[in-house]
Amino acid sequence: MSFNILAIGQSGRLEHEAILLAASLRHSDPGFSGRLYIAEPQPGGKWQGDPRMSDQTRVVLKGLGAEILPFTAEVFGSDYPNGNKIEALAALPDAPFLFLDTDTLITGPLSEIAFDFTRPSASMKRENTWPKVELYGPTLTETWAALYDRFGLDLESSLDGSQPKDYWQRFLYFNAGWFFHQSPRAFGDRFLAWARDIRDTPPEALVCQELFPWLDQITLPLVIHSFGGGRPGPELAALDGAATCHYRILPLLYAVESDHAVAVLEAVARDKTIRPALREWEAMRLTVYQNWAIRPRAS
Repeated sequence: MSFNILAIGQSGRLEHEAILLAASLRHSDPGFSGRLYIAEPQPGGKWQGDPRMSDQTRVVLKGLGAEILPFTAEVFGSDYPNGNKIEALAALPDAPFLFLDTDTLITGPLSEIAFDFTRPSASMKRENTWPKVELYGPTLTETWAALYDRFGLDLESSLDGSQPKDYWQRFLYFNAGWFFHQSPRAFGDRFLAWARDIRDTPPEALVCQELFPWLDQITLPLVIHSFGGGRPGPELAALDGAATCHYRILPLLYAVESDHAVAVLEAVARDKTIRPALREWEAMRLTVYQNWAIRPRAS
């Protein structure tokens, strides 16, 4: 089944990461039949300054087959850049989609993954970042229950019964580094409405909780559960596995990721058509082109 991929591109680090994502997709999945959209926030709305990518990056991305998708951030913008992934969904054609954080390297064929786009899911490569239990404050169960109640959802059916009561992994919680659904319009509308509602009028149980930068990861499991989705099954193991590498920062890729991921990165980096643009990125120049990463990996 054909589907589209969405990632964010804007001035600075993200535009260079977008080049790596697009180039690694072409390298690792040349038969991919969908479209790669790089959503680009535009000046105005909630953005201060000009967040658009450089002309050089735009030319390189188009040469790699990516389509640049402009959108205006009306709700989050500069105050919460993670909100880009929420607001950009409205700009996509209304067809099955996979969102990927821009700091993702494609290391295998996405087109061979057996997605069920009617049952959304997201990355389990997460940590215990939210909520934080306060002394004499609400428990984890009480905190999550307040959110499920706010949106008329059933908490009990979302729980992992194999985990202890009130343990963080018992609750549906994702890394928002990838997620998918059959309709970016329906999914995005609900994601945006609920994230804004939590930001503007959080339930009483959340008054001592820090919402930023976790707002996308707080809202995402609620949206996924509301559409009948949940934790990823074994058919999605290639995400955060053989097909994708969410590296976060380049030195970490060399430090902790697989030899195959490093080989894909270095193969892509040798492409002379993208090398000049990538060398503008200091982390890429030092880590890959000047070989600073070899010694720490070898040790």
